[in-house]
Amino acid sequence: MDFGIWFLLAAAMVFFMQAGFAMVESGFTRAKNAANIIMKNLMDFCIGTVFFVLIGFAIMCAEDYLFGFIGVPNLGIFTDFAGFDFSGFVFNLVFCATAATIVSGAMAERTKFSSYLIYSAAISAVIYPIEAGWVWNENGWLAQLGYIDFAGSSAIHMVGGISAFIGAAFLGPRLGKYSTDPKTGKKTARAIPGHSLTLGALGCFILWFGWYGFNGAAAENLSQLGSIFLTTTVAAAAAALSTMTFTWMKNGKPDVSMTLNGSLAGLVGITAGCSNVDALGALIIGAVAGVIVVAAIEFIDLKLHVDDPVGAVAVHGACGIWGTLAVGLFAKPITAGGDVISDASGLFYGGGAALLGVQALGVLSIAGWTIVTISTVFFLIKKLHGLRASAEDEITGLDFTEHGLQSSYADFLPVQTPDLQVLGGGTAAVSAVPVSAAVPVSDTSTGKKITKVTIIAKHSRFDTLRKVFDEVGITGITVTNVMGYGIQRGHTHTYRGVPLESPLIPKIQIDVVISKVPVKTLVDAVRKNLYTGNIGDGKIFVYDVENVIKVRTGEEGYDALQDAAPGDE
Repeated sequence: MDFGIWFLLAAAMVFFMQAGFAMVESGFTRAKNAANIIMKNLMDFCIGTVFFVLIGFAIMCAEDYLFGFIGVPNLGIFTDFAGFDFSGFVFNLVFCATAATIVSGAMAERTKFSSYLIYSAAISAVIYPIEAGWVWNENGWLAQLGYIDFAGSSAIHMVGGISAFIGAAFLGPRLGKYSTDPKTGKKTARAIPGHSLTLGALGCFILWFGWYGFNGAAAENLSQLGSIFLTTTVAAAAAALSTMTFTWMKNGKPDVSMTLNGSLAGLVGITAGCSNVDALGALIIGAVAGVIVVAAIEFIDLKLHVDDPVGAVAVHGACGIWGTLAVGLFAKPITAGGDVISDASGLFYGGGAALLGVQALGVLSIAGWTIVTISTVFFLIKKLHGLRASAEDEITGLDFTEHGLQSSYADFLPVQTPDLQVLGGGTAAVSAVPVSAAVPVSDTSTGKKITKVTIIAKHSRFDTLRKVFDEVGITGITVTNVMGYGIQRGHTHTYRGVPLESPLIPKIQIDVVISKVPVKTLVDAVRKNLYTGNIGDGKIFVYDVENVIKVRTGEEGYDALQDAAPGDE
């Protein structure tokens, strides 16, 4: 196998992870900000590329290093392009872009687009290249100590997670995220569900796929690559199972969005030691990461009151720290097919605490560098340019205020055809009536009572109700999708560990206007078919109608209800 080709193919897989981040972040946030998030995920890579070309790569991968701390740029990409390491540049670029894009989700829905671009430039040009050089440049001081972070649990994910936390703290929470009791001063978190778990799940699958390239890109032989694929898969699966079980036991139901985060937590956790641990180590690292991510998300939200819409700080920051330290516990000499994959030993495999100490020193050093530099960047942006969008922009949605888009989604409203009317899911031709031939508007009511009956029910009961309407002689209905809730004692909902305030439940509203059919006949038939004795069977509302006027002919009252127009009897 030509590992030079695999090296570049894996880099392309890591680039594709940008799509995964975009889907996770947009799905876990509200639809009014989806285009803004997609734009940020595109531009942090584009801006990062330019600044990594100009200075970042030269600092990170320089042959001349000052005290193992920072490379001396030689700008070979400009001065000696023919002899330049093209593959190495692309490989390091896509990893740099990952560190930058992690921050987008935590700062979503309230950050100025221009401010985010400035941050992306700073992390790609200076912050990431310097600390990554400590880890992966053979002259870096952590590399000299034997620090192990094979694919970036600390150098990429922890840096992104810490930056995300500091950025979200500088910004403050989204409007309405926390309420404060005026008497006690206690803050209470409010759940703000994302608009599409489907997009979130798609993003997680894309990221999982890309992670095989992320972790496996630097493999030097087939045995090592196979081992990395195995540990990556086992850790992600164990973490997702762990998160699902933990939230199921804690909240009474398995949490979908948390479990999606759990799979990513396992991937982050195994990234540092993917080439240095065996299957058992990967299983334990993943299972622990699955619990850490839930605890960290809830601690950050409920205790620290830092608003992270997608859980980026917990997934990348907390689990990045855990994964890096776990190498010092579970690293094991591994040989496959005669090839030595790893010769390091962790605490649990007879290596003592030496490696764990080096790992802890590296975590503290990289975290300290990130905290100081990214805090400085966000402080300067906030003071000199402004970091947060206005309250009006946030309420309206950044898709419109930052990019001039009414919505990032196509218009799904039905197109109305002038000569057709919808009747019970089908269509029927309607003959045009000239205005001159229309019946003059006058009160032709026969004095019969007109009543409107409104039925709120579950979507699943609609087909049953249509049969009821046919049986009692109803010829026209109006159906609307609605959202609502009722006070149901003992029935609580949570979103990512936070109680949902009055969750909106999808229902259908069916409106029927009748005169000839007795109200009691209709109500009794509907109630009989909706009744199960459980909460949520629905409600029936009965209203008096003063008059009905048919627009097409001008007929009123009873006569206006006699030709089966939608919503009329």
